[in-house]
Amino acid sequence: MIRIGALTAILAAPAGGQAPRPAVPAAGCLESGDGYFRAQVAGDIEMTIDWPNSGTRCQGEPKNDPPGVRLSFQRNSHSKPDLLFVFGLTGISAGQPAHGVGANLTLIVQGTPQIFGTLGDSRCTVDSLTQRRLKAPGAYRVEARGFCTQPAHGVRGPGSVLVKTFEFAGLVNYETDGAALAADH
Repeated sequence: MIRIGALTAILAAPAGGQAPRPAVPAAGCLESGDGYFRAQVAGDIEMTIDWPNSGTRCQGEPKNDPPGVRLSFQRNSHSKPDLLFVFGLTGISAGQPAHGVGANLTLIVQGTPQIFGTLGDSRCTVDSLTQRRLKAPGAYRVEARGFCTQPAHGVRGPGSVLVKTFEFAGLVNYETDGAALAADH
């Protein structure tokens, strides 16, 4: 299983080269079958995304600076563009609901040097977030919905994307090893 910390390696790839493409397992997002990712994306990428549990990969873990969680969503397909969404949510604790939480968003176009980022949590907001404990130790089903009021700009060049709305149900494992926490989003 690829750690979200692999985002650091992607961001560190040479600007002129293509970003590494991590292997994606063929499983679904949540074992319960009720995971999903939906978003309205505008700007340099115009898409309505509606990814069901089957074929969607999701991961989540705590982050230290600032404290909260990091979640990622990616589709197990070879469609173009091949997108990886990474959300850094501030102030989220295991099992606790939240409202009006800042969200840092990074959108990576896999296999290209295109990376868009809000570079902070002031441009996107999570309206509501709920968590439900799962069977695995430290694992929670996290369901959230939110929006961005300003675009994520190109990290390595021009361009921007606005994720007008997003909603998801994914996994956060609060019992992770220390290595993953070293590369905070």
